[in-house]
Amino acid sequence: MRRRGVTVILGALLTALLAVGVMAAPLPYVVLKPGPTVNTLGSSNGTEVIQVTDTKTTTSAGQLRLTTVNVQSQVELVWAISSWFSDREAVVPRALIYPPDQTEKQVEQQNAQEWTDSQESAVTVALVKLGYPVQTYVKKLSDGSAATGLLAADDVITAVDGTAITSPGKLTELVRAKPAGTTFTVAYTRAGKAGSAKITTKAADGDNTPRLGIEIDTKQPHPFEVKIDLDKIGGPSAGLMFTLGIMDKLMPEDLTGGKIIAGTGTIDDAGKVGPIGGIPQKLVGAKSAGAKLFLVPKDNCAEAVKNAVPGLTMAEVATVDDALTALKTFTAGGTPKPCSAS
Repeated sequence: MRRRGVTVILGALLTALLAVGVMAAPLPYVVLKPGPTVNTLGSSNGTEVIQVTDTKTTTSAGQLRLTTVNVQSQVELVWAISSWFSDREAVVPRALIYPPDQTEKQVEQQNAQEWTDSQESAVTVALVKLGYPVQTYVKKLSDGSAATGLLAADDVITAVDGTAITSPGKLTELVRAKPAGTTFTVAYTRAGKAGSAKITTKAADGDNTPRLGIEIDTKQPHPFEVKIDLDKIGGPSAGLMFTLGIMDKLMPEDLTGGKIIAGTGTIDDAGKVGPIGGIPQKLVGAKSAGAKLFLVPKDNCAEAVKNAVPGLTMAEVATVDDALTALKTFTAGGTPKPCSAS
């Protein structure tokens, strides 16, 4: 009996140790948690988030808060079980956040680049809305250019056959829509003066691609500087809130109406708002920060409706114009366009 008792005790001890090992073993999952929110109109660590110099800025009574998600990358079974039963957290496959063909460092570097790109797009879109359009200009003429003697370096191309040029891509699209040998009327400004020229396209060497024979680039002249200073956050999802923050600082109107407003969404140079990840956790974070309205990218609306937070109004936005409309409606006491579950 004594020997049998020792065996039972040793067996129980071994089972317990194995259980502890299983509970402590890392799993191929990560846990998403509500991250900090940041008021784009305020300061972070004593530094203004959006810094505008060489022009007058305004101060708003409310807040425009970007939202984030914290990722717990090392997950043990005990943490996974706890998170599965949490309303604030989500357990997702590790591969969704850290693709198998990328290291954590590579993912972090990509997130950092997307963070920088989102800031640049935010500045571009905000300035366009404030009356500072992106200009497509002639960087230089190619050898044997069809535009020799007609266009010059630094000319801003404004239209082709009456169609406005809003980007380099638009210019290329119009020129390539017709065969080489087509004559276009190209409108431009040179040193602030408007002009036009009739230019007949030439085929490129080795193919029949029609070309004007100019190298083009973009610029967005404005009499002030805008800088975003916020570290330790990655990814492109703050683009929309940065755009609104820049506009609020430079417009006489208070976009917030004195309220705390949060949101998320990527922004491209055309002002379109794109979907992001972690919407349930961002809604929770926004509510904890006191937000009354959350701007939701249209493509995230179905998920947002499933994870709605009581007391937090959600507005569907597909463009920065949608966001501005939602803010105007909400701050005036109305109900902005709600998120659809479909």
